[in-house]
Amino acid sequence: MPGQCVGSLLMSSASDPLAGLAGLPGVADSVDSVRKAVDRVYGHRVMRRRSGEITSEAALRGARGSAALSGADWALEEVRRRTDFGAEPEALTVGAALRLTAEAGQLLSIWRQSPLRVLARLHLVAVGSTAEGDVVGRPRLAGEPVVEPLVEAPLPGADEVAGRLDGLSRIVIAGGSAPALVTAAVVHGELLALRPFGSYNGLVARAAERIVLINSGLDPKAICPAEVGHAEQGAGAYLEAFEGYLSGTPEGMAAWIGHCGRAIELGVRESTAVCEALQRGAA
Repeated sequence: MPGQCVGSLLMSSASDPLAGLAGLPGVADSVDSVRKAVDRVYGHRVMRRRSGEITSEAALRGARGSAALSGADWALEEVRRRTDFGAEPEALTVGAALRLTAEAGQLLSIWRQSPLRVLARLHLVAVGSTAEGDVVGRPRLAGEPVVEPLVEAPLPGADEVAGRLDGLSRIVIAGGSAPALVTAAVVHGELLALRPFGSYNGLVARAAERIVLINSGLDPKAICPAEVGHAEQGAGAYLEAFEGYLSGTPEGMAAWIGHCGRAIELGVRESTAVCEALQRGAA
């Protein structure tokens, strides 16, 4: 695997192409640290009685974090209060993030069978009532523009996008021995690198990461919002780690996976704080 570009890895014929990523320096430590953090919050006494409230709050905070990375950095209480997500760009982004977070949990069984159907559905949900024609819910064709805040990396061509999406889909369907953190980080990074849709690719990539974490059994109740952690680490750190993913080098891939692991741990910290507040009767 060392030195192999990510696109070639995903389109390779190897039976378990992500397995080698788990052996990169520092990745095993990240996987272990994430598992311990997740186990701690799942063991919190509040989770035995009020897990539904933690899940709802994690969804709200995750959506806020994902929207923040896409240029709509609203205060949590503003997101909680608003009911109108009309025509202004930031409101549209927040509304899209909220819809995606709500939709993710409805697509788990489909993800195992057809990840591409799920990605198309996620984009359709993100665009919502602003959908225009057939550019929604399908990968872009040659020459079609992409509007994506934050990420300015060169865009792969439409043929490459199609090939790498197919490879990613085959890997998800086949499963494998790679830890959930590794798979989630690759799904997130690959969708961000490809930007297969005309809009909302960052939101869709982070929603897909959420689906992998839930579906894998690492976070079955969706209480560990990685989106919170990505936002808390900041756009600069997010882009720096993403550059590592784009490089395809062992060091770069390990850095991206580690960044995603830290994001999950920060999401765990957020939900632990919610548990503590509920325990005190403060929320």
